[in-house]
Amino acid sequence: MTEPAIGNGGGLVRLRLDIAYDGTDFAGWAVQAGQRTVSGVLEDALSTVFRTPVVLRAAGRTDAGVHATGQVAHVDVPVDALPNAYPRATRPGDSEFLPLVRRLGRFLPPDVRVLDAVRAAPDFDARFSALRRHYVYRLSTAPYGVEPHDARYVTAWPRSLDVVAMTEASRQLLGLHDFAAFCRHREGATTIRELQRLDWSSEGTRVTAQVTADAFCWSMVRSLVGALLAVGEHRREIGWCATLLKAERRSSEFAAAPPQGLTLVGVDYPPDDELEARTKVTRDLRVAEE
Repeated sequence: MTEPAIGNGGGLVRLRLDIAYDGTDFAGWAVQAGQRTVSGVLEDALSTVFRTPVVLRAAGRTDAGVHATGQVAHVDVPVDALPNAYPRATRPGDSEFLPLVRRLGRFLPPDVRVLDAVRAAPDFDARFSALRRHYVYRLSTAPYGVEPHDARYVTAWPRSLDVVAMTEASRQLLGLHDFAAFCRHREGATTIRELQRLDWSSEGTRVTAQVTADAFCWSMVRSLVGALLAVGEHRREIGWCATLLKAERRSSEFAAAPPQGLTLVGVDYPPDDELEARTKVTRDLRVAEE
């Protein structure tokens, strides 16, 4: 898809939005006909505020039931529509788009928030400029399950887990690999990724995975966690996950972990003067996924 021109010359201004949401009642990020989605709700609110249709592009298209505290998206707004975001009188000390954040707080439902909005740097693209994405997966092995205030964000796991074994198995997955065994198939999309971090920790009955990669393919984090849980239960040997890297398609030997334990917590970007170069590199690698 061709990106519109940005800036006054093209009649559009690109905004960066930092977003949080509870994914429980959403059918994922991406717009789907007849489904309640995060981007659909946000686009409706933004279009109402700016009084013109707008489209969001996100750093990561999370699945149904997956949450975010650090999602990043961009939106291109016609220059002449920007004044619609401002009240008649602004408050002293307000940043340029703080009035927009306040207005969206009134238009949006409680399970999605725009935390910040700023004028994007030249060449910024929420998806293609990103260096890496960070996810956290949370489980509880408590015999009673999950405490009520955490029930929407933590997966109850009825069996004990060997975190040491899971950690050792995770180390064998780090680096640049073809993660086809851990990705739901999407025609024409690459499954080659650089997994930069996959750490496990435990505190009492809470088990947490921190996962970072340059990018993730469809259902990759939940699939990695699901395979490693099999190791943690001693149903599979420590080296088993590494053998799956030889597969050319999604493996049927394990189930993906449930979505509610997964949260997108952050996205890293290069300095502004390196955005253009990063975007070109990433587009060359990822353009087939559109």
